[in-house]
Amino acid sequence: MFLDLPADTLYPADHLPWGLGKPRGAVRQRPLVRVGDFAVDLAVLASTGYFDAAAKHALTQDVLNDLMELGPQAWDAVRAEIARFLSGSDDRDDVRSRAVHPLAEVALCLPAHIGDYTDFYSSREHATNVGTMFRGADNALMPNWLHLPVGYHGRASSVVVSGHDVRRPMGQIKPPDGPPVFAPSKELDVEIEMGAFVGQGNPLGTTVSADEAERHVFGLCLVNDWSARDVQRWEYVPLGPFLAKNFLTTVSPWIVSLASLEGARCEAPVQDPAPLPYLAEAHRRGFDIELIGSIQTATMDAPAAIIRTNTRFLYWTLAQQIAHHTMNGCNLRPGDLLASGTISGPEPGSEGSLLELAWKGTRPVELPSGETRIWLEDGDTFTITASATRSDGQKVGFGEVVGTVVSA
Repeated sequence: MFLDLPADTLYPADHLPWGLGKPRGAVRQRPLVRVGDFAVDLAVLASTGYFDAAAKHALTQDVLNDLMELGPQAWDAVRAEIARFLSGSDDRDDVRSRAVHPLAEVALCLPAHIGDYTDFYSSREHATNVGTMFRGADNALMPNWLHLPVGYHGRASSVVVSGHDVRRPMGQIKPPDGPPVFAPSKELDVEIEMGAFVGQGNPLGTTVSADEAERHVFGLCLVNDWSARDVQRWEYVPLGPFLAKNFLTTVSPWIVSLASLEGARCEAPVQDPAPLPYLAEAHRRGFDIELIGSIQTATMDAPAAIIRTNTRFLYWTLAQQIAHHTMNGCNLRPGDLLASGTISGPEPGSEGSLLELAWKGTRPVELPSGETRIWLEDGDTFTITASATRSDGQKVGFGEVVGTVVSA
């Protein structure tokens, strides 16, 4: 290993999250992997004797979709070639100088062309919290919730990479008394989610079984599906979210492969009643990934963590989401984005949205600055970070999702 990495790095040489970026001086964006605080330019490696013909072609494109389409065997082979380069066996200084860039000198980009975006509702704690607030504890979960992974189709065109400002959305809002008005949302919220990018898809009219589903996953990323709760409350009956959600969804620039997370597996929650056979899994496993949501107001010198949750709480697994998505023959395509829905846990402070954390405005969140928040205000910056601790003790990172609210 010719790069000098700190012992506590979240990006060791066997982690290699995928990304897309434009190094300083480059004329276009190209595929990358992250190692420590460096980005390895895979287009340079492809031009200097690494990878087979199919991978070379994919790694010289300006999005990751072609690489995604190659499938797990090809991804593993590319990772092995990157490891060979990092091992130091190739001592060509010109290759190292052109292929390795400090992250500070790379402009990170949206990693894929996202053809379709689906948002699920997979956290039982989140669904129970929301249902309790609006329907009461005795009727918190809708009758279908324990039988299928509820989801809806979002807007792919407004998915952006971390760092993009969040313009406060406008919409129709219904006051308690009187007719609806057109105004800026006063109830702008966050949703802490885990996303998955589809690798190889499935032809229209075919299905993907729960046991084969993860072979279709290129990797995981962080998602903040910003929400305008007051707009949503008025518009969502009978067809669900629309303008309250489609104004912006932010993803992290790094995509973490499932191969890197194999040591961070955990048992998924027990399902009762048992799901229908097409949703049954021979090996029901989730991921133990801690997610932290932090806020920094205009008066604060540093962000403050206000939410800590974990993907291990998700009732419906990624494999079940994919199996359900395709059970009627719907075709997934390389670069499609699937999001988990808000991830909440059972303990106070593990609620994955302000709606829950402040309990519909009745429990304002106290910040170190002495300020309180029920919803996001203009000038607030919200950040999601995440890490997983593997069985070998190594902690691996996911980067971050950052957005600052600006006025309408």
